[in-house]
Amino acid sequence: MPTHYRACNLCEAICGLAIEHENGKILSIRGDEKDPLSRGHICPKAVALQDIYEDPDRLKYPVRRTAAGWERISWEEAYDEVVTNLRKVQGKHGRDAIGAYFGNPNVHNLGSMLFSGPFTKALGTKNRFSATSADQLPHHVAALTMFGHGLLLPIPDVSRTHFMLIIGANPLVSNGSLMTAPGFARHMKGIQERGGTVVVIDPRRTETAEKADAHYFIRPGRDALLLLAMIHTIIKEGLVKLRHLGPILTGLEQVQEAADGFSPEFVAPHIGMEAAAIRRLARDFAQSPSAVCYGRMGASTQAYGGLCQWLINVLNILTGNLDREGGAMFTQPAFDQVGFTGSKGKTGVFGRRRSRVSSLPEYSGEFPVAAMAEEILTPGDGQIRAMVTVAGNPVLSTPNGRQLDKAMAGLEFMAAIDIYINETTRHANIILPPTTGLETEHYDIIFHLLAVHNTAKYSPPLFEKEPEQRHDWQILQALTERLSGQPGNGMAPQPMLDFALRAGPHRLSLKQLIAEPHGIGLGPLQPCLPERLFTPDKKIPLAPDIFVQNISRLKEDMKNWAEIDTCDFPFELIGRRQLRSNNSWMHNAQRLMKGKERCTLLIHPDDARKKGITGGQEVQVVSTTGAIRIKAELSSDMMPGVVSIPHGWGHGLERVQMEVARAHPGISINDVTDHKRIDRLTGNAAFSGVPVRIEPAGEAKVTAFFR
Repeated sequence: MPTHYRACNLCEAICGLAIEHENGKILSIRGDEKDPLSRGHICPKAVALQDIYEDPDRLKYPVRRTAAGWERISWEEAYDEVVTNLRKVQGKHGRDAIGAYFGNPNVHNLGSMLFSGPFTKALGTKNRFSATSADQLPHHVAALTMFGHGLLLPIPDVSRTHFMLIIGANPLVSNGSLMTAPGFARHMKGIQERGGTVVVIDPRRTETAEKADAHYFIRPGRDALLLLAMIHTIIKEGLVKLRHLGPILTGLEQVQEAADGFSPEFVAPHIGMEAAAIRRLARDFAQSPSAVCYGRMGASTQAYGGLCQWLINVLNILTGNLDREGGAMFTQPAFDQVGFTGSKGKTGVFGRRRSRVSSLPEYSGEFPVAAMAEEILTPGDGQIRAMVTVAGNPVLSTPNGRQLDKAMAGLEFMAAIDIYINETTRHANIILPPTTGLETEHYDIIFHLLAVHNTAKYSPPLFEKEPEQRHDWQILQALTERLSGQPGNGMAPQPMLDFALRAGPHRLSLKQLIAEPHGIGLGPLQPCLPERLFTPDKKIPLAPDIFVQNISRLKEDMKNWAEIDTCDFPFELIGRRQLRSNNSWMHNAQRLMKGKERCTLLIHPDDARKKGITGGQEVQVVSTTGAIRIKAELSSDMMPGVVSIPHGWGHGLERVQMEVARAHPGISINDVTDHKRIDRLTGNAAFSGVPVRIEPAGEAKVTAFFR
């Protein structure tokens, strides 16, 4: 029976898969035990590759929206109509009247990664956005400022560490995020078996916290205070160990001054942890044989996300745990995008330009997504009048989705490169659908760069595309040629990939990878500083001005916290990651939607009792931007005063053509998040800690939710 080996591209874990097939039909999907990174691990999302491939709702050919509904058109007609209308809008209103949004599936696709750059250049607009600023932008700003390149991100060496501090992350469910770690449970168990410790800091007792050695609740959005208190303790108690990094560090005195006023006793009442626990945590971390602090969504998508990611780096550095086995290390992938772009001086740009309406900073040519709706709705020079979206659903994934939905409904023209008519693309005039994962070749440029072990793997297509289908790179290439008015070079992904592999540190070739269908192991992470740095002086600035100055904003905001705590919105709303969900379009996979209802509001039983709420009852969640109705699920895993709703739901809007998703619509958390709540330092959306109030909304339902 034929077996096809490939990497799953549905989330960051890039698990190796073994797909048994016969006569064009998939018989089974299981984990590839010979994959050097995932070693047989697989999660339920892998079956969605088959569901998406076979999905009757999936678009395969271009469609045009008409008064009578969607109609199929030819590729040539679609390309010409898209380019004609985009140029028409730019002719009337200027080049920046076009907006472009790229969703996070783009970084999971080789074609998009290689061909989206020329496409955006051909569009000629400054109004570009992506999912980066609804997710991990603080990581990139900290990396760019401290290490000289926005993709030079420290990765936890989970295979060798003795102490892992996890802040606002749930890697037992995500299998790593900006830390490609398939089968994280195995790594976590390994830490504990060698006598190490795992500690989780989170407003919810997550699946990871349940298995950790210790878990501490913390008020949402206040992680920077904990990190400052830990750094304060480590400095005051003489626990700093700079090790080999000492000669290349600058700004240690400024860090000492910045942390000076943040003792554990001062911080404790503000974050909900005891001072003694903070001191113990700092000492245990600093005195462990090796340790690493890792913070993700909860630490990034908040008002102080930039501060958090800077302070996490500082904590790892001051304890001697950066660029060291068992600490936070840098990868050396076969396709070395950091080395390749850095050697050409393309390390990223931050704050060079500001958005037109709210003056939010640009990062690497993109404005924050929090500004997208207002840039469409606000009249004036540079107003966005037309949009192009590529593999994204920002109506569900960006703050204040209702406002963006309204904005997109008023556009003069919209084009989408997408396989579904979803909550966003329903507004498009033309949709250009690319092939899916099983019909495409693949190499993970980004997630090998973020992996806990250096590996390389190439995945050929399992199935041939139909003659009238187009790959994403073919669509982008065709549009680029028409927009630029110049013929393309005819380049395809394979020779570009082969060139990058040969130029990389391991001098591999595509031919070698094709001959190794399970992938190639390239060894554990290795110390590489200062050589890997891209700062002008090959040194690490511990105290960049933009971060130190932002501490003043934190201090000023703290004065208002008491008033906030007693306002009309006494609860703080956070999101949550779910194993069988990543992006909103996965909700159209039948096998991922089985089981009990998952789009619920988690609320602590004591809070529910005070509000007269019972498990399964429909409640109303109200914020400054809107209100939603959702079933309550009582859970002692929640910190009192904090409630949680998962992201990516909200499929009940009109004209959405995703049958399975519409049968399980849920509600969108972003109907109550606020586009004005951002990290002012980086511009990242601040989803965590949204002030809300919870009200009963009718009789209790028969189905009870309680755990």
